[in-house]
Amino acid sequence: MTRHPLEETAYPPFAGFPPEGLSFLRRLKRNNNRPWFQKHKPDYEELVRFPMECFIASLRPRMTEVAPDFDFQPRKSIFRVYRDTRFSNDKTPYKTNIAASFEARGLKDRTGTAGLYVGVELGEIFVGGGIYLPSSEQLKSIRAFIDAQPDELLEVVEQPVFVKILREILGERLQKAPLGYPKDHPMIEYLRLKQYYVGVELDEKECLKPRFLESVVRVFTAAMPFIRWLQRATPSGAR
Repeated sequence: MTRHPLEETAYPPFAGFPPEGLSFLRRLKRNNNRPWFQKHKPDYEELVRFPMECFIASLRPRMTEVAPDFDFQPRKSIFRVYRDTRFSNDKTPYKTNIAASFEARGLKDRTGTAGLYVGVELGEIFVGGGIYLPSSEQLKSIRAFIDAQPDELLEVVEQPVFVKILREILGERLQKAPLGYPKDHPMIEYLRLKQYYVGVELDEKECLKPRFLESVVRVFTAAMPFIRWLQRATPSGAR
């Protein structure tokens, strides 16, 4: 992968994604094939990836107090542009978004761990965090934690900041109570969840503004108590 010559500590302050970056994603969506992308890869690096690197470099010092143990690495936190098409009906080779995730340092395997996420794509931006695809073992652990210590979760989701910014825990739900729990369990709405994440959707044009950084910091800060709760509920996801 082509690397920008600047060192991570020397990225210019984030001033908003360039409009040309969104234009590139639109062009990529129309021309999602290897010959076109290889020809225009320098545009991707300059107009899409490098602005995200600048964003992460500016985000890192803003999150040191709230998430001091989390990694915010301009180069390593960004998802690859190449899609894994092995098990997908969609065989287009490239993602038409730019996204990054941030997890606690020191994890041997970050897959399925509680973390923060920001994704910019055509039509919308999503900012949030949690565990999007928990394993069956993680779900068992989370549900057992909710059952044993319901007040810990209620304390998180009833915080005024959580309610104002995030509103609720998102994710698909089981039609019925999970195995081993009664349908009238006082925490049944949380036990029925198959995913545990929170977040906010923004208009795609928000990323063009310098204040986008502040918006992300605001959401991430509101989400961290929930992330900490998930870390306690899934011990394997902590350091």
